[in-house]
Amino acid sequence: MLSRRQWLGSAATAALAQERRRPNVLLILIDDMGYADVGCYGAKDIRTPHIDRIAREGVRLTDCYSNGPVCTPTRCGLMTGRYQQRFGLEWALSPGQKGYGLSTAHTTLPRYLKNAGYATGMFGKWHLGYEPEVGPNRHGFDEFYGLLSGNVDHYSHAEINGEADWFENTTPVKYPGYSTDLIRDRTLAFLDKNADRPFFCYVPFNSVHWPFQAPGRPGDVRKRATWFDGTRAKDYRPMLESIDAAIGQMLAKLESRGVLDDTLVIFTNDNGGERLSDNRPFFHHKATLWEGGIRVPGIVRWPKRLPQGKVSPQAAMSMDLMATILDACGITPDPAQPLDGRSLLPILAGTRPPEERTFFWRINRADRQQRACRRGKWKWISDSGFDQLYDLTADPGERNDLAYQNPQLTKELEGLTNAWEAMLKRNPPPKVIR
Repeated sequence: MLSRRQWLGSAATAALAQERRRPNVLLILIDDMGYADVGCYGAKDIRTPHIDRIAREGVRLTDCYSNGPVCTPTRCGLMTGRYQQRFGLEWALSPGQKGYGLSTAHTTLPRYLKNAGYATGMFGKWHLGYEPEVGPNRHGFDEFYGLLSGNVDHYSHAEINGEADWFENTTPVKYPGYSTDLIRDRTLAFLDKNADRPFFCYVPFNSVHWPFQAPGRPGDVRKRATWFDGTRAKDYRPMLESIDAAIGQMLAKLESRGVLDDTLVIFTNDNGGERLSDNRPFFHHKATLWEGGIRVPGIVRWPKRLPQGKVSPQAAMSMDLMATILDACGITPDPAQPLDGRSLLPILAGTRPPEERTFFWRINRADRQQRACRRGKWKWISDSGFDQLYDLTADPGERNDLAYQNPQLTKELEGLTNAWEAMLKRNPPPKVIR
């Protein structure tokens, strides 16, 4: 019979072994990238060998969606696993917009992982509130390095209004260098430091968002007059290729420390591409609910659980990633804060077939009124009150409106959207900071 000391030692050893079996998580988010801007999604003019490697060694989703058509709402859905409307964050926060942000009343993804013993680090763009009360460190990140706003000059790290925006935790800092390089270097240091324990590393690059500034041009500092200048070949392509190179270094770091295959690597984007992006075969771009505004790449690599080189048609949304990560890490979410997203692991692993999903989106602004619902292959979209219906399997570019041929289905999807909006009214968002 084991003595109490021996039993405790055995239990501690078992607990440590269990902890070591939990996967690390590397979550990479690109900003404003087009669906067809990486090789594994069809890019011909941009080289992304390291992103393509993740797809080659993992599962690539063809029908992955962002929670919103712009930055803030998708990041909210990603961090909470819920529709962003529940938090009052339906649109991108503007430069200098104070008094709003992601409430700490809800347990976010980094908080769940931190409470489970994970080292947590975020390196890049937050865009979920300017004040420390709603910043990354208050949501469970041990380390934060990057910007709080939506975009900054990639060299001076100032917003379009001239305000400096680069932080180390809650302290404003000044570091010379290209933003992608700075984010890469801090990420590599975090990975190296925490390779011997479970970690969650969130890397939301602020590129390829404007201003369109290529690496290696430190004199190319932008002001308001030139903020949106640039071309795909001269500026956009080297911006994205520098991100791919940074991702390659992250994979190499994990490989050198012997933990790459123990790491759940997720690559996605926050919304459809902007003016220099390639969103083919989809219609339109960022800031709309057409497929070009919300269909995004989604790739998941985890050799311990997932097949290699698989392409999945499973419809998914940004908020599903929280449920997926918690599932992979063996963490049960608080039943008092139920998730809207679902774990994708069984489907990606092939233990469960793809399932029909129903998703909702909304833009409620003075300059644009749009609502949309996708159920299965069908998508209903209302643009300024004009109802349209598309079969996305046959018509991914949304060119053949079938609403007049399917009036009952059109009304049914509109009704589902109405019910979703009514549910949101019954669940008002937490109070924002003032």
